[in-house]
Amino acid sequence: MKNYILIGLAAVGLLVSSSIFVIDESQRGIVVQFGKVIREGDNDIPKVYEPGLHWKWPFIDDVRKLDARIQTLDGQADRFVTSEKKDLIIDSYVKWRIEDFAKFYLATGGGSRAQAESLLKRKINNGLRSEIGSRTIKDIVSGERTEVMEDALRQMARSSELGIKVVDVRIKQINLPLEVSNSIYQRMRAERNSVAREHRSQGREKAEILRANIDRRVTVMLAEAQRKSRQAKGEGDAEAARIYAETYKQNPELFSFLRSLDAYKNSFKSGKDYMVLSTDNEFFKYLKSPQQPMTK
Repeated sequence: MKNYILIGLAAVGLLVSSSIFVIDESQRGIVVQFGKVIREGDNDIPKVYEPGLHWKWPFIDDVRKLDARIQTLDGQADRFVTSEKKDLIIDSYVKWRIEDFAKFYLATGGGSRAQAESLLKRKINNGLRSEIGSRTIKDIVSGERTEVMEDALRQMARSSELGIKVVDVRIKQINLPLEVSNSIYQRMRAERNSVAREHRSQGREKAEILRANIDRRVTVMLAEAQRKSRQAKGEGDAEAARIYAETYKQNPELFSFLRSLDAYKNSFKSGKDYMVLSTDNEFFKYLKSPQQPMTK
């Protein structure tokens, strides 16, 4: 008997737990009965269960919970064409939330988020394509990006067949296609190489001018130094000749002696010279025998 009571209590507990369901604050509920959505009275609108505790038929009703929070759709970047017939790769994201849960459930085939995001992405791209197709690249990149996003948001606000409210549309990044970027890069590289060659040519020209000026100044300075050197040497030779002449006038014998000393010094300057001369040669005049002291 006791076992039957326990079984009965377990069955009642299972029945009660199967009859109760809880909807969180961040959710809304749709109940499906025998594959059909429970609707509000005689209306054709599905019944939406608010947050709280609710009852359902056990083992018959199936509860589908929908997220009521703001969600983010961040898909892959897509290609768009501007009014100039030029392609742009634009990466965007969308903030959205479910506004009409009944309509959302029916439009997405049972509240499928993947299907909802696919439909929403298609509508967003159509809106962006319309706005970008009426503007140039300069307008989109430089100053009208905010206007593009606001216009796309207004278009989505008018589209409520999905039961979705688009909270915000933002463009994250605008890029040129890879082939266009490579072409621009190659053109910019060619321009920079041309500018670099021009600067190098101008630098070589200025270097040649500076080198020519320096060579000219060096040549002038060397010529001036040689002129001064020859002038100094000439003045020295003239002074030496004058001294020799005065010495000769005052004492011819002393002059002859000094000239002989110069001859000796020049003859044996290297230390490796050999001379074969007779002892009676005039060259040894002051080496053969001492001379009497010379008087003036």
